[in-house]
Amino acid sequence: MTNPVVSDLIARSNRLGADPRNTNYAGGNTSAAGTATDPVTGQPVELLWVKGSGGDLGTLREEGLAVLRLDRLRSLVDVYPGVDREDEMVAAFDHCAFGRGGAAPSIDTAMHGLVRAAHVDHLHPDSGIALATAADGEALTTECFGDRVVWVPWRRPGFQLGLDIAEIAEKNPQAIGAVLGGHGITAWADTSEQCEANSREIIATAERFLAERGRPQPFGSRVPEMEPLPETERRARAAALFPVVRGLASTDKPQVGHFTDSDVVLDFLSSEEHPRLAALGTSCPDHFLRTKVRPMVVDLPASAPVEDVVARLRELHEAYRADYAAYYDRNAEPDSPAMRGADPAIVLVPGVGMFSFGANKQTARVAGEFYVNAINVMRGAESVSTYAPIDEREKFRIEYWALEEAKLARMPKPKPLATRVALVTGAASGIGKAIAQRLAAEGACVVIADLDLAKASDAAAEIGSADVAVGVAADVSDGEAVAAAFRAAVLAFGGVDLVVNNAGLSISKPLLETTERDWDLQHDVMAKGSFLVSREAARIMIEQGMGGDVVYISSKNSVFAGPNNIAYSAVKADQAHQVRLLAAELGEHQIRVNGINPDGVVRGSGIFAGGWGAKRAAVYGVPEEELGAYYAQRTLLKREVLPEHVADAVFALTGGELTRTTGLHVPVDSGVAAAFLR
Repeated sequence: MTNPVVSDLIARSNRLGADPRNTNYAGGNTSAAGTATDPVTGQPVELLWVKGSGGDLGTLREEGLAVLRLDRLRSLVDVYPGVDREDEMVAAFDHCAFGRGGAAPSIDTAMHGLVRAAHVDHLHPDSGIALATAADGEALTTECFGDRVVWVPWRRPGFQLGLDIAEIAEKNPQAIGAVLGGHGITAWADTSEQCEANSREIIATAERFLAERGRPQPFGSRVPEMEPLPETERRARAAALFPVVRGLASTDKPQVGHFTDSDVVLDFLSSEEHPRLAALGTSCPDHFLRTKVRPMVVDLPASAPVEDVVARLRELHEAYRADYAAYYDRNAEPDSPAMRGADPAIVLVPGVGMFSFGANKQTARVAGEFYVNAINVMRGAESVSTYAPIDEREKFRIEYWALEEAKLARMPKPKPLATRVALVTGAASGIGKAIAQRLAAEGACVVIADLDLAKASDAAAEIGSADVAVGVAADVSDGEAVAAAFRAAVLAFGGVDLVVNNAGLSISKPLLETTERDWDLQHDVMAKGSFLVSREAARIMIEQGMGGDVVYISSKNSVFAGPNNIAYSAVKADQAHQVRLLAAELGEHQIRVNGINPDGVVRGSGIFAGGWGAKRAAVYGVPEEELGAYYAQRTLLKREVLPEHVADAVFALTGGELTRTTGLHVPVDSGVAAAFLR
């Protein structure tokens, strides 16, 4: 980064984007005009650097900027065909590009290029949108700012809005910015420092105005039967409801979920006005593009029995889908994109909290954050006036905008396991860790379940953020511990779709040396543990109604009789038959159950490192460090098996190519003829 104009713009953007009071994730844009040398002519040329489509201010880097020639951008005014054809101007931005690369210009580019100021910020602060969505927002803007900030009536983002703002800014040279009706704020200045100062001044002034002028209970009185449940009860109820809600929200296409029970959400849901306000929907385009036009709201008391809430959720979901389809039919034009899906993105349950959904965890989380923004906007608008979002027709025009459709079409193809939530037991090391890493790499959200929570959390952190992987404690031999691990998984991602029974240990002893305790421990962890994990997984998968996968990491020893291995081999045979039994029972729910029979996985294996390797090496009369090579040489392929090869098999079974396969055991042993399945 050599141009100081760009350096200052990136720094300003990151500072503004780091504070959610200024703007939401991926919302708003910033720009800077300056001079660079044209490599073709060697002459100076005026350029505009502006945040590109889909970027986030808080994490913006230089490659996220669109770079345009300012003279060419401003010349577009002369060929502008009018508001009815303004969408054509987005393609025209490409003809203003300077050099190669850079981000695609956003729909707001005109706002930045046409305002006659070197630096422009367009942001979505809750306080600013509160004024922008108030019924008398124009008068309140004047009362709040005087003539220092001007009002721009609602207009859909685009070239005409850029012209409107530029005209108002030119007619009001004293102004530092504008409140955009129904939308957000824009600030401008001749220097980057002053532009940022102006943005912050507008936001802070609006916050003070709302605090000083606003009435104390903008959402009305609190409703006792809608008050938040105690935290433990609240989160237990959320875990009980979430799989059902996720299944409903995934009727059209699978979704990942996020749960929010912040004070902002719980306070809103305990107020008498929340049904009216929720029905009005959100206003800022960035909000409702992610939250849909309105949420689905449960209308039962917080203490209603869970089964009653589930029944009501199903009724409300059916009504929501019908209402959404009617909304589409009322507003669609002959050339409108097809309806993208009628399921809610936000589901509100009084006393419990908010469930939000998206194509991945980050999208689901951000949708929830946006609805929290919307609640704050409603509070501010209701405190000084009446909340009056843009009308339904305008919302539809943005939601089903051809430009939005094109933006969605540019999204990369989802990975094979996108939207799927996987829980892997014994996944802090060895085979389980390799499986978890592979599933995450293929797009799954992963829950690392292990006896050691610290190690599970560390393994999850190696994979990525909490949007990708989380660690949970799980003693698989304890039914309540297993249930708690699944509750944690549900609260993290909304449910579970893919479970790998991998947790285990191995006791290698001759029959006469195998104690009753050895036998019980081996069976408690692996036979009983697999049963408990599969039972809890099946319950959740059935509630979701989305099908699923259960994979058992069994062993070559489940079908091969070897010496000095009675407890381990017997329990592996138990697991192998569980595969067949559960495949037969769960098929009607579209839950597939398959097994993998590895052998000789020495390197990276937690079991072998824990003493099993030394014992098996002694049985076979080879040094422990050569055990892997020994196992390889006794196979048909003469190749060592690693944890990654087992992970490959798990993906092969669950990645979408074997959708009609259940009850299968896949050998991953480099070929042990004595263990061939018959």
